Amino acid sequence: MNPKQTPNYTFALIVVFIVCFLIGFVTTMNNSMIPFCSKAFNLTAQDGQYVNSAFYGAYLLAIPFSFLMSKIGYKGTLVLGLAVVGIGFVINSLGISAAISAGANVYAVFLGTMCLVAMGIVMLQNVANPYVMVLGSPEKGAFRMTLSQALNSVATTVAPIFITQIIISGKTPAPEYVPGPYLGLGIFTLVVCGILVMLKLPKIDEGKQAEDAGEHRQYKSSVFKYPHVWLGALGIFAYMGVEIGVPSMLKYRFELLPEYAGVDVSDVVTSYLSFYWGGMMVGRFVGAGILTKFEPRKLLTSCLLLGAFCILLSLLFSSSMLGIWCMLAAGLFHSVMWPLIFNLGLQELGPHTKAASGVINTGVIGAAILMPLMGAIVDMTGVIIAMCFLFVFYAYIIWFCNWGSKIGISVK
Repeated sequence: MNPKQTPNYTFALIVVFIVCFLIGFVTTMNNSMIPFCSKAFNLTAQDGQYVNSAFYGAYLLAIPFSFLMSKIGYKGTLVLGLAVVGIGFVINSLGISAAISAGANVYAVFLGTMCLVAMGIVMLQNVANPYVMVLGSPEKGAFRMTLSQALNSVATTVAPIFITQIIISGKTPAPEYVPGPYLGLGIFTLVVCGILVMLKLPKIDEGKQAEDAGEHRQYKSSVFKYPHVWLGALGIFAYMGVEIGVPSMLKYRFELLPEYAGVDVSDVVTSYLSFYWGGMMVGRFVGAGILTKFEPRKLLTSCLLLGAFCILLSLLFSSSMLGIWCMLAAGLFHSVMWPLIFNLGLQELGPHTKAASGVINTGVIGAAILMPLMGAIVDMTGVIIAMCFLFVFYAYIIWFCNWGSKIGISVK
């Protein structure tokens, strides 16, 4: 009898990596447009952060979407998610144009349609993380997830450049310049969706996969009985405050510099964001290599401490460009946090893996809650106090990495 061959998941991984790229591009494009939209819609710092609330608030639906994924499978959810994103962008573009013509509240239309786009992104995010985890051996799960996030970071590095050089270059911030890029992205996404419909992807039974790997484990009756899953969701909640907090605060951080006093820094901020996202891209590729030899918890702890040190230096050098560069350098160490937090939250779940992805993804609402809060603090007391909240987020993730992620599972 021939020994059982290990399935080849290369093609499926490539498809998921492409989806990760799209998720990163859409998410970062949304965040990079905040300075431009703030000027176009004449917003305060707090109001500008409602773009993040509209987008990341959709992650409240992550758990219901995860149960939907259990019904229609990985491919079905990928197709549905891409369709919702594409349609959302098209409606966004047409809705803004109609609101401008009718003299209606353009910003309200913008926020509403971004919620629809975000729902599709939540579906895609729900698929991408567990699918990458199960497309291969459990031991290499953290490596595959970090690699997928590295490709996500390629998109997050390209997006600010795309915004600066193509969308807002030479344009005075105004509502009529917002619809065009979203229409193009919507059409592109719908084309990708159509192609995916015709592709064949493997169906995965996580429980059977664990048995085939020699793991004979009794699973609890519900994903909600695993504490490390909920604590992982809180870890992602805190992480969103770190990852999105830095680029969201960069505009107000630039305004502390004497050379930029009274100057519109929107274009400057958007161009510098590519260094932050670029650092995350480099860090994820390097991190994927490091994970072939080092334990994930040690790498995550080291990056958390170094990221916090970068923010501390940025605050100490608040009136010089050195402080700006220290703030941007934090992206290098933020790079591996998402995949490693997610990986720790998905340990030893077998048939509950899909549902757990939804639970952990709800933590992304951290960006919807924490960013307006930090924006309000900027309006009241300034950016320095707002940035001090980042240390609270780092502290919780360190606790989760070393203690919280071990609650409720057997530690080998």
